Amino acid sequence: MSRVMNQLSNGGMMSHLDDGGPIFAQIAAELANQIADGSVGEGERVASSNELAAFYRVNPATAARSLTVLLDEGLVEKRRGVGMFVAVGARERLVEARRRLFAERYVRPLVVEAERLGIGWDELVELVGDELSSVQVTAGGGA
Repeated sequence: MSRVMNQLSNGGMMSHLDDGGPIFAQIAAELANQIADGSVGEGERVASSNELAAFYRVNPATAARSLTVLLDEGLVEKRRGVGMFVAVGARERLVEARRRLFAERYVRPLVVEAERLGIGWDELVELVGDELSSVQVTAGGGA
């Protein structure tokens, strides 16, 4: 079995898709997650459209569209006759974009609500620390 198919079958990707959007977008998001978490590194080959189609049991055109999304975003690059590979700097770009999105979706609303409630910086940091501790204990791990 190839390294790429090993990644698919050994939990590198989820083997199911939900009904939360277009299938091609869900597959692209799974591939982006692998790049973001480092399980597929720069220069490594990503699964082909045929491999993705077989794994997800979707039309090869659907799988190819997911790769096109990543190609358009500059996360993968096509090497003619060889396949698609994770582009240099892809992980850093993904992480930076996700950090910005995290700040917009979660941190900004948190700070705005803390301001409304009169929660000061020290108390807010303490509250976040308490939550972080409870999450780490629940997950059984550390930071």
